[in-house]
Amino acid sequence: MTMTFDPLFRDLNRLTAEVFGNGRAPHLMPMDAYRRGDRYVVEFDLPGIDPDSLDVRAENKTLTVRAERRAPDAEASYVVDERPRGTFSRQLALGDGLDLDRIEADYTDGVLTVTLPVAEAAKPRRIEVGRGGGRKVIDSGSAA
Repeated sequence: MTMTFDPLFRDLNRLTAEVFGNGRAPHLMPMDAYRRGDRYVVEFDLPGIDPDSLDVRAENKTLTVRAERRAPDAEASYVVDERPRGTFSRQLALGDGLDLDRIEADYTDGVLTVTLPVAEAAKPRRIEVGRGGGRKVIDSGSAA
């Protein structure tokens, strides 16, 4: 599935292409991002993460997610050791038009879901066009 370009995440595709060469994000913290109505939703796959280790911050138009997966037993002699451990971090550059004071995050079944509401000032406005010298009214409701 391909995510279409959206100005609110304007730098994400460019940044990943520059850093990783092929435009693909690292697989240690895969994510999906999409718009649903008046909010953006970002889902990060983080199975086996201690919820107490999750740190989600929005600062200077950057969303930062950090999480840690610890080894279950440091004394164990592993037969197969494929699951990455340690601290994982991912940053997303956020554009204008988001209400950073109302961001919500929830961790359920190994998925961290971050919801970013669109700011009221950035929502579309319907503008009535007058006829014959009539007035123009701006309706604060959604565009028709």
